Amino acid sequence: MAGGLVVTSPGGPEAMAWTELPTPDPGPGEAVVAHTAVGVNFLDVYFRSGLYPWPDGPMIPGAEASGVVEAVGKDVTDLKPGDRVAYVLPHGAYRETRVVPAERLVPLPAGIDPVAIAGAMLKGLTAQYLVTSSYAVQPGDTVLVHAAAGGVGLILGQWLHSLGAHAIGTAGGPEKVALAKQHGYEHVIDYRSEDFVAEVERLTGGAGCAAVYDSVGADTWRGSLKCLRRRGMFVNFGQSSGLISDFSLADLAAGGSLSANRPVLFDYVATRDDLLERSSDLFSRILDGTIKLDVAATRPLREAAAAHADLEARRTVGSTILLV
Repeated sequence: MAGGLVVTSPGGPEAMAWTELPTPDPGPGEAVVAHTAVGVNFLDVYFRSGLYPWPDGPMIPGAEASGVVEAVGKDVTDLKPGDRVAYVLPHGAYRETRVVPAERLVPLPAGIDPVAIAGAMLKGLTAQYLVTSSYAVQPGDTVLVHAAAGGVGLILGQWLHSLGAHAIGTAGGPEKVALAKQHGYEHVIDYRSEDFVAEVERLTGGAGCAAVYDSVGADTWRGSLKCLRRRGMFVNFGQSSGLISDFSLADLAAGGSLSANRPVLFDYVATRDDLLERSSDLFSRILDGTIKLDVAATRPLREAAAAHADLEARRTVGSTILLV
C-alpha cells in the first residue's frame, strides 16, 4: 500500500499528515502512475489553507508531478506500462502512486529530466500561456514581472528574452536579484530597497510597460497598474501576498484605458489538444536550451510541510521538488 499526505481540515503546513492510501485499479480511460517527483507551488498552499474551495472530503495537495505508468485501464491506447509521463491537475499529487485520467498525462520526450519537469509542468505551462495568450508578447515590448526569482518568474525571464522582449523583474534581496538577472531579465528591481513604480518609470523613460505579470496580488496590484502604458495589460495570475479585494473597473480607466485579466492555467489546457500543444512548446524550448530549468531544492515527499513553510516565508527561489 502506498502513502501520501492528506489534509482533513484547512490549516498550516502541519495539517498535512502521512497516511497509507490504497491505489485502486485503473478504470476505463485511466492509468496508474508511480510518481518520481512532485513540484511545490503556491497553489498547493492555497488548497491546503482553505483559500481555494476543497473537493468533498479530505484533500491531498499537489498540482504537478512526473512518474512512470504502471498500468492502464480499458480504452487507453496511447499509453503503456513503463512510459514516462508528467501532468498538472489542481490537487492530489502528494502521494506515491495515483490513478490519473489518461487524457491528462503528457508523455515525456527523451532528454527531459523527470525531476526537473515535475517542478515545471504548472510553472512552465503557466509561463507559456502568459506570454502567448494572456498577453501575446511582441519583440520590443517592455514587460514587468513580479517575483522574478520564483519558479514561474525564472522561466518567464528566459521566455521573454527569447521573444525579443525587454523584461524588467522585481525580487526581494540581492541574491534573488542576481539570480533573476541570470535568467533573461534586463533589469531587476529590489522591491525591499527600491520603489518599483519609480524605477519602472525611470527605466522606461516614462513610457511604461506593455504588460505586467503579477502573481503577488494584494501588495503590488496598485503599483502594477501605475507601471503600465496607455492601453496596457495587467495580468494577475496569483496572490502570494493575499487576494485583491478592492479593485474596480474605474481603476482601469484612470490608468489610461487599461485591460486586466485573471487567468487560470486549467482553462488554457482544458482540452487534450491544448494540453499537448502547449506542452510541446514548453518541451521544445527546454530541449533546445532556450529554457533552462533550475531545481533549487529537493526534499523527500514526507517533508512537504517544511517545503510549504519555506515557500510561505519567501525563503525559496526557483523550484522546490519533492522526491518520491
